[in-house]
Amino acid sequence: MSEPATTTRPTAPDGFIADCRARLGFDLLARTWTAVVIFGLREGPRRPGELREAIGGISAKVLNDTLRRLEDDGLVERHRYAEAPPRVEYGLTPLGESLLGPIEALGAWSVEYGDAVVEAQERAERRRGR
Repeated sequence: MSEPATTTRPTAPDGFIADCRARLGFDLLARTWTAVVIFGLREGPRRPGELREAIGGISAKVLNDTLRRLEDDGLVERHRYAEAPPRVEYGLTPLGESLLGPIEALGAWSVEYGDAVVEAQERAERRRGR
């Protein structure tokens, strides 16, 4: 009989997830729009207007704030071209590209289990009488 496969799960020395290095990744992906913007840049650099159109449902201000935050995190880089009118593009850094795998895995999970989550949410709403 073969032994079950094991996965290494990162933990802090005290075993608390709150102090775990993995929390950094959880916090990054938990921010609104982070994963969507990174996924929107997966095929290469884009101008903010193009990115906003591809994403849909995000305001110019929120997109700009998100891009700046991702730039501060080292996940996105801004390229400014000396043209008239000036042109700006954002692209993923190698560090940002390294998040595409986890984001795509979460997307695949969502496709597979999204209906079950929505059904559970609807059941909970009915129980609460909404």
